[in-house]
Amino acid sequence: MTTRILVTGGAGFIGSAYVRALLGPEGPGDVAVTVLDALTYAGHRANLEPVRAHPAFRFVHGDVRDAALTGRLTAEHDEVVHFAAESHVDRSIRDGGLFASTNVLGTQVLLDAARLGGVRTFVHISTDEVYGSLADGAWPETHPLDPTSPYAASKAAAELMALAQHRTHGLDVRITRCSNTYGPYQFPEKLIPSFVIRLLEGGTLPLYGDGLHVRDWLHVDDHVRAVELVRTGGEPGEVYNIGGGTELTNLALTRLILAACGAGEDRIRHVEDRKGHDRRYAVDWTKIRDRLGYAPRADFPTALAATVAWYREHPSWWQPLRSRAGG
Repeated sequence: MTTRILVTGGAGFIGSAYVRALLGPEGPGDVAVTVLDALTYAGHRANLEPVRAHPAFRFVHGDVRDAALTGRLTAEHDEVVHFAAESHVDRSIRDGGLFASTNVLGTQVLLDAARLGGVRTFVHISTDEVYGSLADGAWPETHPLDPTSPYAASKAAAELMALAQHRTHGLDVRITRCSNTYGPYQFPEKLIPSFVIRLLEGGTLPLYGDGLHVRDWLHVDDHVRAVELVRTGGEPGEVYNIGGGTELTNLALTRLILAACGAGEDRIRHVEDRKGHDRRYAVDWTKIRDRLGYAPRADFPTALAATVAWYREHPSWWQPLRSRAGG
């Protein structure tokens, strides 16, 4: 029997990668996918071009905050995978209200629609930023949430709304918290594509503060594979960390990008640190490894080189998006 999956935010970076994986040659083969996307600045139809003609694919232009629309769609689907969100920390610092509206209210509207529409599984995509910052070790899923930025706070609130639906109404909610994700089709405002594109255009790289902020890097293919493991094998009411296994300072990452682009460190320009910039993130992904068999496959140097090559070879994809990214 075909499983009908509604993927919100499916024209964005990670959502579109998930859709392409579901409908690709290595996908499950027994799914029909509807993408719901508002096509705001980060949503791009071209991200879905590889599956546009697939007979099991449908696209709906709309907003998760539209209760009438989400009500109709959830009634037609068996499962929801919810990627749709405002996700850029810098933008949240400038306009926290938009993040509260989309990430919190939008999630609540969608959750209500899923429950009333009889959806059997709701996978909510969150972020490691909900934990805040830590000096050493790694967060397990049981660690208290301590978000710093308006973005992280909105994602934490959305998680609590999702878990409340599970505990109050019995909705099968499963949550993933990912580390920093990279790969092809990532919107140009994010660190890796932003720096690669700046180098391709002959520019400099604005590095926040001393550059010693630490992040764990997760390739988008590993990320969506983990999400699929949670969708198909996860447990109701459970949270799963998804890590990439490559922990780097921003300065070390910048040097790797420079090397991949054949540029020198004279292209680095240190700029004033942003407000509330968490020093270090690291997730403990033992749970998803032991229970669902997840392990990252991407070799970071190889995957980074392939990502740089993709941006070098696809200026027709990113050039139209530069004005949206503010660069």
